[in-house]
Amino acid sequence: MKKYISKTVNFVKQELKDAEGGHDWFHIERVWKTACTISQAEENANLLVVELGALLHDIADSKFHNGNEEIGPAKARDFLSSLALDQETTEHVINIIKHISYKGGNEEQTFHSPELDIVQDADRLDAMGAIGIARTFNYGGHKGREIYNPEIKPDLKMSKEEYKASTAPTINHFYEKLLLLKDKMNTKTGRKMAEHRHEFMESFLYQFYNEWNGIQ
Repeated sequence: MKKYISKTVNFVKQELKDAEGGHDWFHIERVWKTACTISQAEENANLLVVELGALLHDIADSKFHNGNEEIGPAKARDFLSSLALDQETTEHVINIIKHISYKGGNEEQTFHSPELDIVQDADRLDAMGAIGIARTFNYGGHKGREIYNPEIKPDLKMSKEEYKASTAPTINHFYEKLLLLKDKMNTKTGRKMAEHRHEFMESFLYQFYNEWNGIQ
C-alpha cells in the first residue's frame, strides 16, 4: 500500500505544482490528512481507496478546465492504470472523483460509499474555518471578484450550471456554500470537526460586517 501512496503523492505534486493556491498540493495534503483522521474513527472504510481518492480528488478541477468534468477522472484513470491496481479499487476511486464536488448543493448524489463519505467530508472541511476563509478569498481574488457588494444578494436556488458560472462577490459564497456544509457532513467525525469551523466562520462574518459598517 505504501508504494501506491508514495507514487501517487509524487504524481499529484508534479501535476499541481503551478495550481491556484486554494487548489494546490497543500490543499490535497490537508484533505488527505483529514481523510485519514476521519478513517480512524470510521472503521468500515477501505483505507487505500480513501487515501487514493483524497490524493486524486482535485487532480484536474473542472473550474480550471473550462468546466470540463471529464478531465479529472480521465487523468486519474490513466495514472491508476500505471499502478496495476485491481479494477474494483480503480473504479471506486474514479467514482469518488466524479461525485465529490459540491456542484451548488442542489444536485442529487447518485453514488454512495463509506469511502466517498469520508473523502467528501475531508474536502468540505477544507472549505470551512480559517483555511476555508483564506481559500475563498484567494479564489475570489484569482477570479477578480468583488469582496462584498450589499446590492448583490446570495442565491441559494442556483442550478449546477448557474453555480459554476457565478461571478458573485466572495462574501456571497459563504451563504451559497460554506455555511451550508455543516449540515451536509456524512460522518459522525466529520460533523464534530465541522462544528468549530462553522462557528469560526460565523464569528468572522460578524466582525466583517461590523468593520464594513464602521462599527468596530
